[in-house]
Amino acid sequence: MTAAAPAVPVDEREALDAYSSAVIAVVERLAPSVASLRVTRAGGRGPLAVGLGSAVALTPDGFLLTSAHVVAGRGSAGQAAFTDGREVRFRVIGRDTLSDLAVLRAEADDLPPAELGDAEGLRVGQLVVAIGNPHGFAGSVTAGVVSALGRALPVRSRRGGRVIDNVIQTDAALNPGNSGGALADSRGRVVGVNTALAGVGLGLAVPVNELTRSVIAALMKEGRVRRGYLGIAGGPRPLPPRVRADWPTGTGLEVVEVVAGSPAERAGLRAEDLIVEVAGSPVVSVEALQRRVGAESIGVPLEIAVLRGGDVLRLTVVPTELPDDAR
Repeated sequence: MTAAAPAVPVDEREALDAYSSAVIAVVERLAPSVASLRVTRAGGRGPLAVGLGSAVALTPDGFLLTSAHVVAGRGSAGQAAFTDGREVRFRVIGRDTLSDLAVLRAEADDLPPAELGDAEGLRVGQLVVAIGNPHGFAGSVTAGVVSALGRALPVRSRRGGRVIDNVIQTDAALNPGNSGGALADSRGRVVGVNTALAGVGLGLAVPVNELTRSVIAALMKEGRVRRGYLGIAGGPRPLPPRVRADWPTGTGLEVVEVVAGSPAERAGLRAEDLIVEVAGSPVVSVEALQRRVGAESIGVPLEIAVLRGGDVLRLTVVPTELPDDAR
């Protein structure tokens, strides 16, 4: 006689039901706003299929949010398919490789928009649900928890590397087709855009926060994002003990490379300089410098405090705009 399977305790069944109910509620609310993308590019004999991805409806009149790498390349367009069975054409309005975000415009005026949340309120261990389009199957859902916050995702530009800061790490399983899909909290609010695999069972998502909202708004309005440019590469380094009383953060940004002809070179910055302050704000990382040198700083003289040898120097740098061909 075959032994009967052990009964699941009532309290465990109730917990499972509560977990399932939470995930189902997110899916029912958000899935209609998530599109499956088939990306094409113009070819000599007509459109060429170049990739798959996902996107999230931002507005009823057709604005969609996805990952920049999903729609990389000139002339990208394609079809967006929704869970109600309809397919609509889309075109790329703007893409920003340095945040890995892009905005599309679909030929529709009645899309169900998703609600954007705020990743700043996430906590490690919090339930999150990833909804996207792995391998072209629309409406795929995985659930997990926030594994870590504050991760950095390196991206490359033609003038060196940058990082997307405060990236969300999750154990909700992601596949390549999930890129551009929604990472949602338990209330169905989009708190991230799935962007990359970090390893088996791990995924990364660009957070939806004040900074990325400004990127999205700029892409919707102007099709591009303006950024300040200094022309340096560097990394964090502990400050010498003798100056920590003046900069109690204990860390500065060491310059490892200065681009020839850049605003940094014109200001007198050199390799091995240790940047500790920009315009009165401490600089402890590349991310901190990026936040300080934004669109509002273009053409504006900024005072930089630098440790060089045993001296503290105060230099003035005037950021220029990072050109599109450098991204």
